[in-house]
Amino acid sequence: MGQIDKRLAELGITRPEAAKPIANYVPWVRTGNLVFISGQGPIEGGKVHYPGALGKDVSLEDGVKSARLCAINVLAQLKDSLGGDLDRVVRVVKLLGFVNATAEFKDHPKVINGASDLMVEVFGDKGRHARSAVASPSLPMGISTEVEAIIEVE
Repeated sequence: MGQIDKRLAELGITRPEAAKPIANYVPWVRTGNLVFISGQGPIEGGKVHYPGALGKDVSLEDGVKSARLCAINVLAQLKDSLGGDLDRVVRVVKLLGFVNATAEFKDHPKVINGASDLMVEVFGDKGRHARSAVASPSLPMGISTEVEAIIEVE
């Protein structure tokens, strides 16, 4: 078991199987030393968690949990792209987070902190990254958040 897998176990995180795409795209692409992870939703066990819009159906606290679950799914795709070895991560370069929100909702950065905080918890300083947190009037399958990533690897 690698160091990152041990860290995930310490955090009580069980890595799910990498989800299959729901449309015409691939879940990740590696080019050179970068892995681009397609947008991941808050899905666990084939079920959408925390559905709906922030500012209407989903609380800020659940939005943070939703973004964290998205990040766990990013890690599942990343592990798949690395043949199972997350210790090959050099740096989390960038996260892009989408928040399904009402026009009045203004706490998008706080929501996506759920994903950002997880990356730092798992990878330490290598998990600190550039980021965007963007509002969306809707997201696929009614999900409340979606997170994609760019990761530098060995």
